[in-house]
Amino acid sequence: MKKYHFIAIGGAVMHNLALALHQKGYEVSGSDDEIYEPSRSRLAKAGILPDEWGWFPEKIDKNLDGVILGMHARIENPELVKAKELGLPIYSFPEFIYNQSKDKTRVVVAGSHGKTSITSIILHVLKDQGIDFDYLVGAQIEGFDLMVRLSDAPIIIIEGDEYLTSPLDRRSKFFHYHHDIGLVSGIAWDHFNVFPDFDKYKDLFRQFMEMTPEGGKLIYCEVDPLVKEIADKLKSEATLIPYKAHPSEIRQGQTILKTEKGDVPIQLFGEHNLQNLQGAKEICLSLGVSEIEFYSSIQKFKGAAKRLELVKKKGNSHLFRDFAHAPSKLKATSDAVKNQFPDSRLISVQELHTYSSLNKDFLPNYAGTMDLADEAIIYLNPHAVALKKLELMDEETLREGFKRPDLRLFTDSQELKKYLLSQNYDNTNLLLMSSGNYDNMELEEIIAKFE
Repeated sequence: MKKYHFIAIGGAVMHNLALALHQKGYEVSGSDDEIYEPSRSRLAKAGILPDEWGWFPEKIDKNLDGVILGMHARIENPELVKAKELGLPIYSFPEFIYNQSKDKTRVVVAGSHGKTSITSIILHVLKDQGIDFDYLVGAQIEGFDLMVRLSDAPIIIIEGDEYLTSPLDRRSKFFHYHHDIGLVSGIAWDHFNVFPDFDKYKDLFRQFMEMTPEGGKLIYCEVDPLVKEIADKLKSEATLIPYKAHPSEIRQGQTILKTEKGDVPIQLFGEHNLQNLQGAKEICLSLGVSEIEFYSSIQKFKGAAKRLELVKKKGNSHLFRDFAHAPSKLKATSDAVKNQFPDSRLISVQELHTYSSLNKDFLPNYAGTMDLADEAIIYLNPHAVALKKLELMDEETLREGFKRPDLRLFTDSQELKKYLLSQNYDNTNLLLMSSGNYDNMELEEIIAKFE
């Protein structure tokens, strides 16, 4: 029985990987200085939740087959120091995923936006068609218990993040997977704190695209100007496959795909999601799925959690929630809802939560991103701003940055909730966008407005 120890086991992907290895029959242990829900309950149910918080070098011994290091851990972590002293194999989770999938066909989905949605569509279609595969995805998907699966399947589908690998490895995660089939959905500046130079950020994707091997496939969104610019200059022996949004039309709030075999109604909507769908289709075709099979499966796909997720619907009023936080994601999401329901009022609420979004120097990138909303609201958590040691922006600064003179700012989640509860939602859509949780704002009473 193989034995692995996780340093910072409580992370979203880390705890899913720990659970996947536990299911595989490996002996798993771990440590963390704090573990939140749902990680805590899921690890406890599997019997691998640490007994107490903190770092315990005595957990590290020569009987381990390896240590898996989370990004949350620091270089001076005592468990990491002990593992180095003993000469144990130390893996970041991307390195470990590659180590477990060297003999598989590796499909890696990259891009500043759309990664999770594209990966989720592929996973849904392959599962619906009865194809065996492993995966790593950055969100919980309906029909999948875990965000990671490792088995003897011949294929693995990986959501490839450009963020840093680990405290020991400052390279982007997606470089470790060595894809056979790669996809790049788009490039838009993100992670401003880690990648302050946009040219260097763009170059990460150039390097990823160049890694596509001879005989491999590179699928890329040709309507993204930065992606197309790189692809046009690429010197590669790989097969290059450009894509753009799947042809469609909207009928009474329903998106219909236009295909050679006829109309196909789907539950997704928005130009960005139609691009994601087409990219996912190209990967599925490359893996042997037919067009007929793809269109049959895609009709049942409801979307990934917090990716234009329909929380509740009442007549012609809808409550959506989305993970959008970067400018390109915010604009694509807000525009998608308004374009899908042009005759309905749209209230767009955005929590600025990440370092980039809370940084005054990055704010001009948000200009025009909420233009189609009938009402634009920003929520800032002063505590989150203070933790990042940034300046709390005022309403006038945000109005200038967003180029939205009527933009409304809230810095108290209860005041925001009170305001949202006061609204009349007849023929109105409410869109809640955040990579955070509005300072743990309870949504039940707001959801009830749509029942």
